[in-house]
Amino acid sequence: MGNTLGLAPIGALPRRSPRREEPLPNPGSFDELHRLCKDVFPAQMEGVKLIVNKVLSSHFQVAHTVHMSALGLPGYHLHAVYAGDCQLSPTEVFPTVVGDMDSSGSLNAQVLLLLAERLRAKAVFQTQQAKFLTWQFDGEYRGDDYTATLTLGNPDLIGESVIMVAHFLQSLTHRLVLGGELVYHRRPGEEGAILTLAGKYKAVHWEATLNVGSGGAHASYYHRANEQVQVGVEFEANTRLQDTTFSFGYHLTLPQANMVFRGLVDSNWCVGAVLEKKMPPLPVTLALGAFLNHWRNRFHCGFSITVG
Repeated sequence: MGNTLGLAPIGALPRRSPRREEPLPNPGSFDELHRLCKDVFPAQMEGVKLIVNKVLSSHFQVAHTVHMSALGLPGYHLHAVYAGDCQLSPTEVFPTVVGDMDSSGSLNAQVLLLLAERLRAKAVFQTQQAKFLTWQFDGEYRGDDYTATLTLGNPDLIGESVIMVAHFLQSLTHRLVLGGELVYHRRPGEEGAILTLAGKYKAVHWEATLNVGSGGAHASYYHRANEQVQVGVEFEANTRLQDTTFSFGYHLTLPQANMVFRGLVDSNWCVGAVLEKKMPPLPVTLALGAFLNHWRNRFHCGFSITVG
């Protein structure tokens, strides 16, 4: 007699639906491979700096910076940012125009455009008073699990000089990313290329990155111990300069005290630290930094006030 009720026969195993694998993530940009580790280290501070940020609208904001230093003349910088309506992530808004001009008339400017859903373009210009120093054009294509970038730096058809940089990153697994960089430069009487291989392995609380090429090596390790403590280790070796540097940095967040502390120690006998303190309910942030190079017997410190 047949199985009229449609029940599975005794001893038969139930069929399992096929497991769908999650697609591999996009590896991001080549320039951001060491970003997490670098953000742990404190920025150099010297002199006294006053920064006033002003949001003029949802798309436009400016910042005024006055810097007084014992190493040079006092300076003023005007920083302006325009952000468009197309926001792909909290850190990516298109189009974006960024400009920074100092009191001498020198300008640094960047323009970021989204040409298509996966195609990005960037133009960078740098002038010293009325003279152009650098102009650079980038094109970046972001696939589902890879990123390809081509950069042209200081192209000069008359002088037959150019710098071309090609980047490629591929996600092999959800944690492993491999890729490379090819730098080609040409100018009268000189031509050459440098190949660099790169890899990054990312875990839940840490990530390790390595760049190795004919020009040297750059390795970094980032570890997030908890919500308050982050550490980073960097190793850089330059074959052309015959120089090797090892650095250790740490980042400590004290949310109850509204304080952030960053410090570093490197193999050049340099130690430094920066302490940032927010002053709620006022929109004011105070920062105090000090850096000491024992090898060269140099010491400098800085203090900054940020409003807005």
